[in-house]
Amino acid sequence: MNVVVVESPTKAKTINRYLGSDYQVFASYGHVRDLPAKDGSVEPDHDFAMSWQIDPKAKKHIDVIAKALAGADKLYLATDPDREGEAIAWHMQEVLAQRKALNGVEVKRIVFHEITKDAVLEALAHPLDVNQKLVDAYLARRALDYLVGFTLSPVLWRKLPGSRSAGRVQSVSLRLVCEREAEIEVFRADEYWTVDGSFTTASGAPYTAQLTHLDGKKLGKLSLGEKQAADDAVARASAAEYRIDKVERKQARRNPAPPFTTSTLQQEASRKLRFSASRTMQIAQRLYEGLDIGGETVGLITYMRTDSVTLSQSALRGCRSFIERDFGEAYLPDAPRPYRTTSRNAQEAHEAIRPTDMFRTPQSLLRRLDDEQARLYELIWKRTIACQMASAVLDQVAVDIAAMGGSVAMHATGSVVKFDGFFKVYQEGRDDVGDQSANGSGQDGNGGDERDRRLPAMNEGEETALKSVDPEQHFTQPPPRYSEATLVKQLEKLGIGRPSTYASILKVLQDRDYVRLEKRRFVPEDRGRVVTAFLANFFTRYVEYDFTADLEQQLDEISGGREDWRRVLRQFWEQFSNSVEGTRELSITQVLDALNDTLGRHFFPPKNGEDADAARACPVCNNGKLSLKLGKFGAFIGCSDYPDCRYTRQLAIEDADGDASAEYASLATGPKPLGSDPESGLDVTLRKGPYGLYIQLGEAEPAAKNKKAVKPKRVSLPKGVSVESVELETALNLLSLPREVGLHPETGDMITAGIGRFGPYIKRGSAYVSLRDDDVLTIGLNRAVTLIADSKSRGNSGRELGLHPGNNAPVTQHTGRYGPYVKHGRVNATLPKNMSAEEVTLEQAIELLAAKANKKGATPKKAKRSTTTGSKRSSAKAQPPDGD
Repeated sequence: MNVVVVESPTKAKTINRYLGSDYQVFASYGHVRDLPAKDGSVEPDHDFAMSWQIDPKAKKHIDVIAKALAGADKLYLATDPDREGEAIAWHMQEVLAQRKALNGVEVKRIVFHEITKDAVLEALAHPLDVNQKLVDAYLARRALDYLVGFTLSPVLWRKLPGSRSAGRVQSVSLRLVCEREAEIEVFRADEYWTVDGSFTTASGAPYTAQLTHLDGKKLGKLSLGEKQAADDAVARASAAEYRIDKVERKQARRNPAPPFTTSTLQQEASRKLRFSASRTMQIAQRLYEGLDIGGETVGLITYMRTDSVTLSQSALRGCRSFIERDFGEAYLPDAPRPYRTTSRNAQEAHEAIRPTDMFRTPQSLLRRLDDEQARLYELIWKRTIACQMASAVLDQVAVDIAAMGGSVAMHATGSVVKFDGFFKVYQEGRDDVGDQSANGSGQDGNGGDERDRRLPAMNEGEETALKSVDPEQHFTQPPPRYSEATLVKQLEKLGIGRPSTYASILKVLQDRDYVRLEKRRFVPEDRGRVVTAFLANFFTRYVEYDFTADLEQQLDEISGGREDWRRVLRQFWEQFSNSVEGTRELSITQVLDALNDTLGRHFFPPKNGEDADAARACPVCNNGKLSLKLGKFGAFIGCSDYPDCRYTRQLAIEDADGDASAEYASLATGPKPLGSDPESGLDVTLRKGPYGLYIQLGEAEPAAKNKKAVKPKRVSLPKGVSVESVELETALNLLSLPREVGLHPETGDMITAGIGRFGPYIKRGSAYVSLRDDDVLTIGLNRAVTLIADSKSRGNSGRELGLHPGNNAPVTQHTGRYGPYVKHGRVNATLPKNMSAEEVTLEQAIELLAAKANKKGATPKKAKRSTTTGSKRSSAKAQPPDGD
């Protein structure tokens, strides 16, 4: 008898079907032990000895595995094929050895990157030993994260009340977001103008060109910096006669992007599918572990935690066979396309993320997958097929148009796709063209950066007729805030952290209230900016990008066997502990002085040309100066003339749910006037109520004799819209809701958009669809139709969690007008606020349903404990503040 241990019960169930009766497959349910969340779990004075603690929930699983090993010949540790999986295998071996359960049992490590029968059997045929080099790298990383988290966080708590935590990668990621916001705050827009000429050729064909030269000098982007200069250029251009000076034609080739790694999958899923990084990884985990396809559970994609862009020979053969069969030889390159990893800290040696079977098309799986699974699988499948297709070929034309005499010159460009190549299947998303939906224009929803831009036939020397000259005003734009996609991209570019942990890092920043997502972009909260300023002033070295990246490089050297893990820890700890010790005598005054210098412009921005001192003037006493203060519950703004002047202003104020949010700070003393409604003349104000922020038109009129009370018109402020950004125009637009979006192209029903009790929505007939990432004021007809269609396809069946053990009927998870809930038969149970809809398990759902049924007086059958939960990477115990 042989025993196989994997991480998740879903994987165990799948693999058990592949193996014969000589094998028993068990799940470890993720990590079986971890460092206790208390001081002293890592001891630097004892050469970084670590005290491990078995997770109480894991003990019962270890008991089952130990019992099965009695009389077994071999133990195969088949945990995931990455460093974390290697660590789990090592922990399992150590724990079982301590329990003397391995006497007479040969222990082997097997690795497979896809859950298919062939891959599992191949791994069993070539067993390995636990890779101690990878284990050492894990021990070093775990100790580093623990020491930083449990040493630095208490310093924050003492010197900066109200702070939550700091971490090795978490703090550097937060610094990126805060520094970008600081760049935006100091940005000053420059005005500039462009001038376009509308022409026709000798044959009468129209085209447009842009002014590039004036008086023989090339115009820079800001050369026409004001309207007068633009008007002068228009006058000069309008008075000239033109001819075609030069026509240049050339061909350009576009090559496909490489197959997905963990980080590029997170980026592209964010751009095209609007998935968060954590949601992408949850769905990918499910596709990897396997789904029921025609009565057989099959893993649909390879392992989704990887830095590699290589494909196996069998995958290359599958891609090329499919391309030749479905697209023809013209779309098949002469040889397979090779790709090499360029990531600074590439770690894993296995394959890119790809389908396990190239001939298993997204269309063939539509009825087997839920909407999100189908969309992510389609993204992975298209990217993989496209990466082995022929290049796209574009015919590009550039035309110089010169005025007679040469004082004015214009330039026109055109581009035509001569051969679509891989464009036929897929185009990579772009960060500079906004968020893109998989249901947008084009076959793959990329928008139109490759649309044909045709120029009519023209020859050098021929005259061309000018029809009009039009100026257009522009303003330079500040650097954009980071989206999840661009932040992940920047972290990978800098070599900070591991791609497999980016999802958890971004979630930690939001859970700590250090950042918030506003229109799918990260905005730092004041709490996050204060923490970053503190660390940048007093722990500069440990939030430097190069230092963090170099530390990652050392960890990779450990995994390659080229560096000793304890030596790396000794070097780090000696300097780090000295830095921490240096803050013990740090006074609150020193901390405040540093924070005021760093964040003064943020908290006290000069207005209307006033100087910095005027911006800090106390609005109550006019004598004192405002500055940051520290109190028992965190930082706040106060007057320097305290106690004579007791004016204070919070950086954040608790909302109705008790959560701190800077959104409420400016409303602490009353409504914020926005202006007057031009039609009614009534005042428009922004207010804070028991249910959040709202906009109000006019004031309430109390009941009088023979007259009912009149309530003013109100509308809730959509989530993600900051107090500072609300102007009169926005407020009036919100007050005018609901608005008509357009007629549904199939039914002819009017689609409307508005804000209701449960937030922004679109409506067709009696059907409502909540808006999450779309703007209720700007959402267009095409997007609204897509959301309605997606909602309809998801709403019929929900997300199936498994079968109820009482009657084998499905248990499903849905999202309704009151939030997420689970359903079994006629019983619905709302999920508690602390339970994620994406992560709810069958076992949890059954417990909620049973409680709801008992509350109604029903007598449900006793539910057995489920074994269909997904893989859990972290123990149930509290983790160090960073986790990476």
